[in-house]
Amino acid sequence: MFAADGWLNVALTAFCDFLWAYILIGALIVCGLYFTVRTRFVQFRMLGEMVRLLADPAGRKHRRISSFQAFAVSVATRVGTGNLAGVATAIAIGGPGAVFWMWIIAIIGGATAFVESTLAQLYKRRDGESFVGGPAYYIMHGMHCRWLAVVFAVLMILTFGLSYNSIQSNTICSAMNHAFGFDNLTVGVILAAVGTFIAFGGIRRIAHVSSVLVPIMAVGYFILALVVVVMNYDEIPDIFELIVESAFGLEQFAGGSLGVTMMVGIKRGLFSNEAGEGSAPNVAATAHVSHPVKQGLVQALGVYTDTLLVCSCTAFIILISGLYTDPSLNGIALTQSALNSEIGSTGTIFVAIAIFLFAFSSIIGNYYYGEANIRFLTDKRWVVTVFRVLSGTVMVIFGAVASLELVWSLGDVCMALLTACNLVGIAYLGKYAFRLLDDYRRQKRAGMADPVFHASTLPEAAPDLDTWNE
Repeated sequence: MFAADGWLNVALTAFCDFLWAYILIGALIVCGLYFTVRTRFVQFRMLGEMVRLLADPAGRKHRRISSFQAFAVSVATRVGTGNLAGVATAIAIGGPGAVFWMWIIAIIGGATAFVESTLAQLYKRRDGESFVGGPAYYIMHGMHCRWLAVVFAVLMILTFGLSYNSIQSNTICSAMNHAFGFDNLTVGVILAAVGTFIAFGGIRRIAHVSSVLVPIMAVGYFILALVVVVMNYDEIPDIFELIVESAFGLEQFAGGSLGVTMMVGIKRGLFSNEAGEGSAPNVAATAHVSHPVKQGLVQALGVYTDTLLVCSCTAFIILISGLYTDPSLNGIALTQSALNSEIGSTGTIFVAIAIFLFAFSSIIGNYYYGEANIRFLTDKRWVVTVFRVLSGTVMVIFGAVASLELVWSLGDVCMALLTACNLVGIAYLGKYAFRLLDDYRRQKRAGMADPVFHASTLPEAAPDLDTWNE
């Protein structure tokens, strides 16, 4: 195992805590509230349209990435270890009230996710038979700020393509070792082999695998949680009361823990649903749609799927068990113990399998995030090949043998800087997302079932809208 308590890890952790506690959380909340008001609460008013758009046939009709496939890839990267281990950690540290603040930040983040993914569609570029885009592209072509776009692309490669794959690998190997006694290095090598094979198939293969894995794992986990809830239906009103009271309770305020509850809940929620981070827009840009707003709405739904559905499943299982008060349990161990208390010893095995599916789908989705940003920096094929080997083989095996503290310290700092870059871009360009939403709603009110965007709608931005001018 690599050393996890050295001076580098301590420094990285302190720097990241400063960024998140004093800068990014406040900026994300302010941006989320601003986008919510300016879009007239799009995440609430157009929820039905979000669900309807999952069946948009445009991508399948043209044999390109469909709205649902783009949704599946983005959810695959959102839904990962944070939904099982992260939620447990939030409850263990911040108490049941942390769940409430996770819900709040997801609701606010829906508007942020809408803006960033709409912009990604607006400024996407053609890449052979597919499309490519994301924050690096809309910062470059929308803000005309190349240096910031390059910084974002590099941070995206480091965070998702490299660091986050090691984190997912580490969690898979730990879960498999705990449940079945499998050797970490052996599991890491197998993950590297399978994941690299899928990654070398490009975005189409990644989208296909994700569109199969994501519904299976999300529905399966939701059904399990529903079974646990039904078995304990008489406790549900008390659970909701516990969550709300802990979020605002006088006891927490008097004890000085209310701030901790809020901060932990908000931070874990942001880490989980990624709204504002700039990751989902990379895959949102690949979808073939007739109007940019379509992917904005679909990706907003992804935030809800991650936090309001999957994270809530974990929270209910843990709170029903009552084991969150045990100071010796935290992270994935708390989730496993909670399931064991409800369904018996098979809980540990189920969580290991769920973690495998969640984290593996995140690994293959992360490949594309990194690759899309390499393509922004260079068109040399050998660079992409080297990245695939580093991301899919080297970092996955590294994650299998490294400590979780070490890989997370590196990942947290990269993610904080990544989010800061993206917030600058969407705050500056958000005005275009608002106008696109007005255009979409105007066409819907006029009776058009399938709104279509034309570059002439935004004349001042039209010269930079490469794809939409074709």
